[in-house]
This record gives sequence, C-alpha cells and structure tokens, in this order.
Amino acid sequence: NSSPDWLTGSCVVTQKIQLKKVPSLLNVSVDLLTPENLRDDLKYYFMNPCEKYRARRNIPWKLGVQILKIVMITTQLILFGLNNQLVVSYKEENTMALKNLFLKDYRGVDEDDYSVAVYTQHDVYDRLFYVLEQYSQLGRLSVGPISYAEDEDGKLLPLVVCKECYKKGSLEPSDGVYNIDAQLETIQHFIFDFSVGHQNDVFKPLPAFVSRLVDITITFQLKGINLQTVRSRELPDCYSFSVTITFDNQCHSGMVKIWLNIGTERSACTDWKISGTAQKNTHYLLVFDGFVILICLTSAVLCTRSIILAVRLLQRFSRFLHENYNRKVCEDDQREFLNGWYVLVIVSDLLAIIGSILKMEIQAKSLTSYDVCSIFLGTSTLMVWVSVIRYLGYFQKYNVLILTMKAAFPKVLRFCCCAGMIYLGYTFCGWIVLGPYHEKFEGLSRVAECLFSLLNGDDMFTTFAQLKDKNTVVWLFSRAYLFTFISLFIYMVLSLFIALITDAYETIKNYQENGFPLTDLQKFLREQKDFPVVEENSQTDVHIRRSVLCCCPRYKFMVQFVCGSSMTSYH
Repeated sequence: NSSPDWLTGSCVVTQKIQLKKVPSLLNVSVDLLTPENLRDDLKYYFMNPCEKYRARRNIPWKLGVQILKIVMITTQLILFGLNNQLVVSYKEENTMALKNLFLKDYRGVDEDDYSVAVYTQHDVYDRLFYVLEQYSQLGRLSVGPISYAEDEDGKLLPLVVCKECYKKGSLEPSDGVYNIDAQLETIQHFIFDFSVGHQNDVFKPLPAFVSRLVDITITFQLKGINLQTVRSRELPDCYSFSVTITFDNQCHSGMVKIWLNIGTERSACTDWKISGTAQKNTHYLLVFDGFVILICLTSAVLCTRSIILAVRLLQRFSRFLHENYNRKVCEDDQREFLNGWYVLVIVSDLLAIIGSILKMEIQAKSLTSYDVCSIFLGTSTLMVWVSVIRYLGYFQKYNVLILTMKAAFPKVLRFCCCAGMIYLGYTFCGWIVLGPYHEKFEGLSRVAECLFSLLNGDDMFTTFAQLKDKNTVVWLFSRAYLFTFISLFIYMVLSLFIALITDAYETIKNYQENGFPLTDLQKFLREQKDFPVVEENSQTDVHIRRSVLCCCPRYKFMVQFVCGSSMTSYH
C-alpha cells in the first residue's frame, strides 16, 4: 500500500469523485460571485418598479400596497375628522351655553382670559347668588340634554364652594399700615340645600375678610349626551362636565375677574337603546379600520424586507471592494443603500396602526382620546403623502425638489443653528423689556410668535403702533429693538437663507446638464475599472450564505483539488 502508483490512482479517483459531485454547485457559485452578477443585482435593486417589471416581470406589490394605503388612510382620516368636528363643536357650544347660564351679564366674548369683571362687593354677592340660583333651576332652564351628576349610589353630587384667603390681614391704605400673614387658608362648603337662608349662611362672613380674600371657586358636576353623532349614523356619546367658576381677587386691584372653565370627559352610557343603522354602521367602520391595520402591517413588512436586502447588498459590495481593490465604501454610497424613504414609510405605518387602534376604541366607546388619536392619524397621513415624492423622484423633471433639499439641508441646518442664537437673544430681550408695555411681548411664546411674524413681514405697523409711549426710554429702546431685528433678519438672514437654497439648486441643475460626479458604486454599475488597486494577500474562508427574505440563494465557497504538488482553485 505504500506504492506511488497507488497514491496517484487515489488522487485520480478523488478528482473524479469531486468532478461528479460538485459541477452544478461550481457553476452556480462561479455565476453568482462574479462582478457581473453583483452588478446585475445592484442594478435591479436601484431600478424603479416599472423597470423591475420590464426586466424580470416581477409585479410591483410594494407600489400597489402604497397606493392602496394612501387611499384608505386618507379616507379613514376624513371620516374621523368629520366625527371629531362634531365632538369639538359640541364641547364649544356647551361651554358657551353654560357661560350664558351661570355668568350674569355675560356678553359672549372673553376679554383677557376672563369672562366677566365686577368692581363692588354688591356685584360679587349678586354673581355668587346668581350661580347658585341658576344651578338649582338647571332642569327648567337648559334647552339641551344636560342634568346633575350622581354618584355610584344614585345620590346627587354636591356643589362645592371654596374660599381662599390670607390667614390674617388688616389694611389701612390711608395710613400706609398693613398686617398680613401670607399663609393661605381654605374654607370649603358642600351645598345640598339651595334655599336662600342657607346661601346667606355660606356667604355671610364674606365682608369680614374681603380685604384678605384671594379667590372664591364654585365647582359642580354635570352630565350630558351628544346626539349629533346619530345623524352620522354612529352611537351617541355620554359626557361628564366638571364646571369651575372662579372669582379671582389675587391682584387686590379693585377688579374681581370671573371666568368659567369646563373639563370634559366622555363617560360610559349605562343604559342605552337605539334603533336604525347606527350600530351597524359602527361595525362597518371597525372592519374598515381593521383592514387599514392589515395594509399598514403589509407595507411595513415589505419595507423592512427591502431594508434588509439593501444591507445585504451593501455588505456584498463592501466585501467586493475590500477583496479586489482594498477599499471601503464611501459614505455617499452607503447612503444610497440605506434608503430613508423606507424608514419614513415604516414610521408612518406604525403611527397609522396605533391611530387606527385608538380610533377603533373610540368608536367602540371604550376611549375618548380624540386629540391623541388625531395626532397619530394626522402625522401618519402627512408622512404617507410626503412619501409619494419618492415615486415622483424617478422622473428627472420632478426630482429637482428632492435633490435640492438633500443637497441644501446640511448647510441650511448649520445656518439655522447660528441664526437661532440671535433669534433667542432677541426673544429674551423683548420679553423682559417690552413685556410690561406691549401685549405681544407678555410671554416668551408670544414674543417668539411676534418676532416670527415680523420676520415674514406681517403686522409690522401694528406692532410699532401698539407700544405704549408712557415711558420715553422704553419707547426709544423699542424702536431700536424692532428696527435692528427687522433689518438684520429680513435683509441679511433671510437673504442668506435663500442664497443657500439657490446655490444648491444651481449646483443640481448644473449636474443634471453636465452629469453628476461618479462614486465608486456608480463607476461599478457603469462597468468602469478605474479603481486604484492595492495588492493584498488574503484568504477566503469556505462558507455558504443564503438570504432569508430573498428567494435567490447566495453561495460563496472555494473548491480546491490537490494532486501531487499542483493545486487548482475555483471561486
């Protein structure tokens, strides 16, 4: 068995066995791992849906899902918006009705965040008794379906009167003498009996501490039913109203401000019966929302699959450059693989799913978070319609906006950070100096809004004219403040802002006429071979890679045949 002939024969036999068992795999591996195969996969990945269909007859399911999703989400938003408008109008009209019911001499307009103002003790008493009297006769006065709230035992909830005042206080303005204990004390009265004698008992001690009175708060609970939704063939909503009427004397200026606030909360209707198609229509809407969730899940799965395939292609291309040219993929090429549009679609799908679930709960009368649901549905619809620009970007004439925004965004972001520091400085300065003299500068948010309006050229003369000129120094400062801000931001900041975008547009326009600079990826796709080659000795391990989400397997392995001192390798 030590004969050289035997060794030679063994080698020949082994070679024949390998050639019989591996030729098909050899052909596949050589086919799939060539630059031509990688180039074909990359070209196919960057094709638009129409080109993919013409190239391989693959139906663009993802495009069809996106079109269907746009139609369904927009329809869902419109239906929810119409229903939400009924809820908002019901709350606003109830607030107006309760103000007219409980606030004497209310004129229908709130001035400076208060509804009514009184200036004498008699007027304060008159308004307090008026609230109690109107509350006791609510069932005979209100024309709407509204009544008193009850507890779990069926008993009426009391009306609560809360008086807050300084613990001790005596004032003699004529002599400039005062004695005040700044600690506040609270006195509460729970009223079940609305007779005149009982009302006098509650408010009789009021003149004794009117000088140290801070505020009086009257709180009570009401319940109502919104029947507007019946017209849209949906189930009515039941509501609980927490009404708070405040007599504010915190300034002790001789003017007591009165306002009415309402906290609205949807409550479960304990016993209801409705005939017609309202309940059936609710079931149809729930089925429609469920179908929207299914479409969004499908869209999210398809986009996630595309992202995974893109990452795998990036890894293959990166390995190709490293093994053949000892180079890394540049950042621009990496961004081509990591498609931000897919991320936008996935985020919009998640928001739409959450919003649809909340909408279904609202329609089933299990939740009342109309505002939260509106935010989710509105944001998802915004992102869905913005993502349509991706498909318009396949056409060169419609791609200018995307390319210009993409090129100008980094510069514009840096520029806005610098300009924002100046803007914040003007905001703080205007608030602290002009706040006591101008209503548009009373709060930081109002100052920011006012300056933004001035920046766009809105309401300039009114801002100048409304400043009170009682203080000459402040008046002169306001003129210098406003003139410098308007001149700096309109003539310089906005001009530079527009110049950055115009420069990016001109660059993109020039590239479209003369051609864009080619990256390594684009050179590879165009079959150019001008990569700088660096010699490097490397060994490739034997392995097989198969994509989970792709129907085409990816093989990479090396087969070696050793016979004597010779070796043949196939990749």
